[in-house]
This record gives sequence, C-alpha cells and structure tokens, in this order.
Amino acid sequence: MTTNSTNCYLLAIESSCDDTAAAILHNDKVLSNVVATQEIHQQYGGVVPELASRAHQQNIVPVVTAALRKANIDKKELSAIAFTSGPGLLGSLLVGTSFAKSMALGLDIPLIDVNHMKAHILAHFIDEEGYEKPTFPFLAMTISGGHTQIVRVDDYFEMSVIGETIDDAVGEAFDKSAKLLGLPYPGGPLVDKWAAKGNPKAFPFTKPKVAGLNFSFSGLKTQILYFIQKQVKQNPDFIEQNMADICASIQYTIVGILMDKLKKAVKQTGITQIAIGGGVSANSGIRNALTQAKENLGWKTYLPKFEYTTDNAAMIGIVGYLKFSQELKEKNTYTDTGAHAQSRLKI
Repeated sequence: MTTNSTNCYLLAIESSCDDTAAAILHNDKVLSNVVATQEIHQQYGGVVPELASRAHQQNIVPVVTAALRKANIDKKELSAIAFTSGPGLLGSLLVGTSFAKSMALGLDIPLIDVNHMKAHILAHFIDEEGYEKPTFPFLAMTISGGHTQIVRVDDYFEMSVIGETIDDAVGEAFDKSAKLLGLPYPGGPLVDKWAAKGNPKAFPFTKPKVAGLNFSFSGLKTQILYFIQKQVKQNPDFIEQNMADICASIQYTIVGILMDKLKKAVKQTGITQIAIGGGVSANSGIRNALTQAKENLGWKTYLPKFEYTTDNAAMIGIVGYLKFSQELKEKNTYTDTGAHAQSRLKI
C-alpha cells in the first residue's frame, strides 16, 4: 500500500505485561498516550500472567477508543497500526497482536510489528518540545523489571547488545528487596522514595564481580536477604527503625553497579552519548548519577520523560513510524511482515 509518510497517523498498541496502552502519533509527534494499569496484581505481590491477559481483553477496546478520542482522530484516518510483538508475557502479547491484526485487516492498512526493547531505546526520538534527540552512535542502557542491557546503537535499527544481566534484572532486584522490607508491589518506586530520606552509606553492600560489561543481581539479593535476617534477629524493629537508610544503601549499591558498567562501556567504545530507557530509568538515583556524569565526565546524557519510561504505546508508535517511513522511502510501499507474538525476542 502506497502512503505519504509525511502525513502518517498511526495507532500503536502495547500489551507486553500488565499495562494495556494505546497511542496515536502524527508522524513522530504524540497526539495521545493512554495507559490502563492492572491493580489486581498488587494483592499477589507480582504479575499473574493469566489475570494479566484477561485484563487486557477487558481494557483494550476502551483504551484504543480513548486514544482515538483524545487525539481527535477517526479510525478511518489511520495510515498504519503498530503493535508490540515481544518480548513479554505470551498471553498478554497475544491480546494486543490479535486486536492489532484484526483492526488493520478491517481498515485495510499496514500492520507493523515492534520489538518492545528497541522501543524503550527509540522513545528518545519522539518529537517533544525541549527534549534533544541523540545522534548516532550512542550507548543505551535498558533497565526494567525483566531486562538489564547495555546496547550500542549505530542507527535506528542497527543495535548490538554489548552487556546484559546473566541472571536477574535490576528492576527485579529493587522489587525483591522491597518485598524483604515489607513494602507492597511494585516496590521499586517505594525504595526510591525512602532512599531520598536516608544515608546511602549507612549499610555497605558488596558489589558482585562480573566479567566484561555483564551484570549480576542474584548475589546482591541474597546478600540483602541475609543482612535483613541477621539484623531483625538482633532487633525485631530494625527495618521499621532504619527503613530510609536501608533503602538508600540498597539503591546506592545498585546505581553504583550500573554506573561502573557504563563507565567501562564508555572506555571500551569511546562513545560518550548515553541514553537510558525502561521502568527503572524513572529512578531518581540513576538519573542523578547520570546528571553528575554529564557534569563530571563530560558525557552527553539523555533521560526520557517519565511517561515514556514505563510500558507505554507512544514508544511503540515511534518505532512503528520509523519502520513505516523508512520502508516507504526505500520501496514506496509498506509490506506486512506477518509477525506474531514472541515471548522471547532479542534486540
């Protein structure tokens, strides 16, 4: 189908985990970005896949309708539909994939599959007033509940992972630590809030030694567990009396691990442009560390808007637009790839 990419209205759908999201983009500008969160998982202390997929089925039509309404766009004006094909929870992905395919077929418009992790990186290319876009090449650090990676980005779709976690993701380390402290799910943001009131050097934790640019957080989680158990045995009120200092110390250690690897990556590649993405990129500790690196190390750092850090459809939309416009430029048409949901999908 031949379409003018300079006047592209695109619907984007994101359903990789427990947030149902839809966005409307006009080229690279976001007109609406709607997210429906699933609070039901809080009582279980984590995302329950079956409940997540059921909630997506309930939410997807209202969310898409709200996105179209907020953008003041009729569905017949859409040029294409982009959707998250993976990685993520398969049941959740299937809901978004099936809806996107059905709607694209009904409207007879192109369907564009998007890699969720690439979207976290390319969210930096959304046209936002006051936000500068990175130039190639740059290093991206994707940090979330399921991923921790350092990615070399040479072009929109030329990316290579140069470092990643060998076990747990950084977001999981935050959430599991919060659970040990009795904080509700999701605990990562609560650790961040408590950390702002505490002494980051009150309780020193040992950083794991991992070769190269890879990460490991399982040992740190175990270390925190044993520390808490020991202190509580001696003083049952230890957590309550020291919550801020404990959280500050945990956050200080985790941010230190991330920054050490970033510094090593900069030294190895010579690239001093750093962009972050993923849910943990909302953490104030990592944002402050990158701001300091910009001032002290001469890095050029790119921090996403908070609404583009957690799972959202705007980031899916920008990747969809970039893929759409690139293929139109090369072939004057866009061909549906026939992509399907993939729970394990790499950059």
